[in-house]
Amino acid sequence: MRLIRGVPLLAALLAGLTVVGPAAPAGADTGSPAPCARQDRLRVPGAAHQETACLPDLTTAGLAGTRYTDMADQAGLSAKGTRNPSGVPGIQIDGYFPDDSRLNATHGWSHDAQFVIRLPAHWNGGLVVTGAPGTRRQYSTDALISDHVLAQGFAYAATDKGNTGPDFFTDGREPGEAVAEWNRRVTELTRAAKQAVRQRYGRAPHRTYMTGISNAGYLTRWQLENRPELYDGGVDWEGVLWTTRGPHLLTSLPVTVARSLGRASDDDLIDAGFAPGSRFLWPYHEKAYWGLTQKIFRAEFDPSYDPRCPGATAGTTVERILAPCASDASYDYASRPGSVHRAVAKVALTGRIGKPLITLHGDLDTLLPIATDSDVYARMINGRGRGGLHRYYTVQDGTHTDGLYDTYPDRLRPLLPCYRSAFAALTRWVEEGAAPPSDRTIARPASGDVVNSCALTESGRPR
Repeated sequence: MRLIRGVPLLAALLAGLTVVGPAAPAGADTGSPAPCARQDRLRVPGAAHQETACLPDLTTAGLAGTRYTDMADQAGLSAKGTRNPSGVPGIQIDGYFPDDSRLNATHGWSHDAQFVIRLPAHWNGGLVVTGAPGTRRQYSTDALISDHVLAQGFAYAATDKGNTGPDFFTDGREPGEAVAEWNRRVTELTRAAKQAVRQRYGRAPHRTYMTGISNAGYLTRWQLENRPELYDGGVDWEGVLWTTRGPHLLTSLPVTVARSLGRASDDDLIDAGFAPGSRFLWPYHEKAYWGLTQKIFRAEFDPSYDPRCPGATAGTTVERILAPCASDASYDYASRPGSVHRAVAKVALTGRIGKPLITLHGDLDTLLPIATDSDVYARMINGRGRGGLHRYYTVQDGTHTDGLYDTYPDRLRPLLPCYRSAFAALTRWVEEGAAPPSDRTIARPASGDVVNSCALTESGRPR
């Protein structure tokens, strides 16, 4: 029952429902002159609308309950007991770029391509850019990423990717265009955020890093392959893999739908790449992830396969949103028309990264099996002769979202502390020339605070 209770909340998040807290406390926008210097001069290039506020604390500790973050959209991504820094004054810019879709209702704007830019009072000269994971929105990684990098002095920028919620696939005129927009929106925000940084501090960032989890891990991979001139490096936290021929979500998830309908066995899932040791996580993913993810991404890339399911919406109730399409149990990507493969090709990865990249992936990831995702991507990078720019760390007993650690503390390990260690290793690699440890599996320690600590070398064994 502990697992099932989490399903309605997850569905609400996927549905793009917005939970906006009360207005900031009186005086929160005033701040002291130093943290708010040049606030009135800040203009985000290309933005159709923006609102600027000077805040005494840009971290979730200070923003919770205000309109400057959305704690509900962060649900399930981190483990309880995670320690985050606080007390970072500075300027926050919220706004949106021109767009014709209306899936993001945050701030009552009902306008997609929303973004947040945070400019700390004490700046270290760097900028960190990310996108929303899953089908969430721009505040979803505030606790995972924003708090940590702001406390180090980085400016921070995040985008909703241009469309949100389980109906994201309704955006775009042609199959594949909704996901392709994600990449354009990250590029757009990166360029604009660099200019906002220049306006605020009087000079452009000397280092810019791209990073993200899940779909934003995919965005990190794509940006370093296709827009490397904008960045100095990136950390990819279990990014989604899209390749024209596969593997990808549409080659690994149909068997999970078949199993839910009694048409496939556990062995079939293992043959498809799911880790045998992840069996205890399968009931949750069957209820909350597998069917939903398959149907909405199949609707994005291959809407003609079953036009009636999901149709114009993934569902109007929690039950309908989470329900799989029975037809997806027989979905065979390899046999689909060339038009479907061309739709995926619009967003496909090649492995041809142009800047240093660190990849982390849990070996019990039950949405993106490591065998059909990051293992494959690492081989793609090596095949392109870019292995010297890449480090790949497998986290033993890590799964797709750290929130499940609280249900299985004796069987799982959160990835967040390993991600933070990887980000520190990336900055040393880029800024000091200190190469990170070689590719390895990071073993789960028998004792210690696994929620808040992870050494990339501790108990590690080479891959």
